[in-house]
Amino acid sequence: MLILSCNLKNHDGSIKKMPITMLRLPIFAFMALQFISDYLKHRLTSKSRHGTHSPFVYHLVDEVIYDFNSKTEYKGIEEQRKKLLNDDALITVTDLGAGSHLNKNRTKKVKEIAKNALKSPRLAQLIYRLAKNNKPANLIELGTCLGLTTAYLSKARPDADIITIEGCPETAKKAYANFQDLGLENIELQVGNFDELLPGVIEQTSKLDFVYIDGNHRKDATINYFNWCLPKVHEDSLLIFDDIYWSKGMKEAWEEIKRHPDVTVTVDLFWIGLVYFKKGQVKEHFKIKF
Repeated sequence: MLILSCNLKNHDGSIKKMPITMLRLPIFAFMALQFISDYLKHRLTSKSRHGTHSPFVYHLVDEVIYDFNSKTEYKGIEEQRKKLLNDDALITVTDLGAGSHLNKNRTKKVKEIAKNALKSPRLAQLIYRLAKNNKPANLIELGTCLGLTTAYLSKARPDADIITIEGCPETAKKAYANFQDLGLENIELQVGNFDELLPGVIEQTSKLDFVYIDGNHRKDATINYFNWCLPKVHEDSLLIFDDIYWSKGMKEAWEEIKRHPDVTVTVDLFWIGLVYFKKGQVKEHFKIKF
């Protein structure tokens, strides 16, 4: 509720505050305004490759982040996206995380999920390039959704082991069908609560090469996932956190992650945040336009 008021002087000289209008707006409208404000601030304060003096980050920006050339691996996945965007099938969504700002209904058409929840081609293809550049032997994804970003990971690292975790059984079924349609064979799809499954996945992995966290957008959960990963990260590990400006809590989580003494380099692309653990690297934080 937003109340506008003005101050009026009484006959005795005292001040009386009088409401002059009242406006009720849904909470998501205020969140959307804050999100837009954060985006504009990011655009004004972020840099391109030419404002980056770190050789490691300059190469990352120039050769990976800003590589917008089309690749043959993209075509099949984007054709699958088109099919999903026209899929009228209804599924029951089980949301174990912070939910959606756009649609709180539990029963949704697949095409609505594809439109609102899938990563855009631009962002999903960036995830592909990051995986290809980092050359991980193992990849973990938290938040499969309909599986297109997972598919990009698989195409980037066809010989690597990929574990992806999805909280919603019916969404996971659609993702699995997409993997089959695309002929992807190096993906293990686990279904269940992230907090219950992720510790076991980490425990069974000798080291963590590449972790993409795109689920349960709450501050405490995000910090927990980060802390659970720490014992298994190494100099070449890459952790990616999605939606770092999604809410006040996510922004606070991102700042806490940046401050951790084991973190040496972070790259804030607004939509995602990259976390590196390079030994001998001066601790630096970068905001890059994307």
